[in-house]
Amino acid sequence: MSDNDESVSGLGWFLAGLGIGALVGVLYAPKAGKETREDLVASALDAKDRAAVLAQQAQDRAAVLAQQGKEQVNEYVDRGKEYYDKGRTQWAQYVEKGKGLVQEQADKVSSAIDAGKQAYVSTTGESNS
Repeated sequence: MSDNDESVSGLGWFLAGLGIGALVGVLYAPKAGKETREDLVASALDAKDRAAVLAQQAQDRAAVLAQQGKEQVNEYVDRGKEYYDKGRTQWAQYVEKGKGLVQEQADKVSSAIDAGKQAYVSTTGESNS
């Protein structure tokens, strides 16, 4: 952004210097009026051509910066998708691990209940049938 501001500022100073130079040239030129006018026209056309070249350079630079910006945004989007997918995978793993732990605890409780029933049957001598 700073380079772009400097380019615009440089263009303004260039054009101001060109105008001042043309004015000083007119005032101190030892030429006839017709020759001076022709020189002014030539200088103006030259300035127009230089301004067109500078404008084209600025447009080209802006296009390059825009492309770089697009590439940077795409990189950030891709990185965000990657992090999202990684987080989603980790979440699925945690959910599966949690389900396994719950099932394991359920199996332990069921085994404990069965062991309690067996202990009750063996101590009381009652049959569960």
